[in-house]
Amino acid sequence: MVLALVVCAAVVALGVIGLVAFAVRRRVIQRVGGTFDCSYRLKMPVDASTQPDLDENGKPTSAPVPQTDGKGWVFGIGRYSGDSIEWFRVFSYAPRPRKVLPRREIEVLGRRYPEGQEELALLSGSVVLRCLHDGAPLELAMSEDALTGFLAWLEAAPPGQRVNVA
Repeated sequence: MVLALVVCAAVVALGVIGLVAFAVRRRVIQRVGGTFDCSYRLKMPVDASTQPDLDENGKPTSAPVPQTDGKGWVFGIGRYSGDSIEWFRVFSYAPRPRKVLPRREIEVLGRRYPEGQEELALLSGSVVLRCLHDGAPLELAMSEDALTGFLAWLEAAPPGQRVNVA
């Protein structure tokens, strides 16, 4: 009986320590400042388009819109770090970012609102930003306010850097 109580207490203590570790890690990441909630789509659909939503005249293009199944989204924290964005998974103990996105390698293709199953996978009020990262399709989801800051950060690139913001 005593052994069962000791085992239960140890399991509860380990659970509490794990939750505290998540909270401390998030505070350490956010302590530097310049952070925002940002979901990252790790598994892009096979038919993801690499064409911009608008042409150079501002007219809609005929880029195919892939069906969104809501799969592949991972909740995380984005942090501005000089000329790159560091992306950390929320539910991870890793002290280093999972992805580093240099500003010069990001090209914005367009934005859209979550549809269907995506609405359940993302935070409410999120906007999905379609991008190219070093030529590969990439989708980020963030709030309207975070999106405004992200696009301003992209446009604020030093002279000589090619930046394309839709």
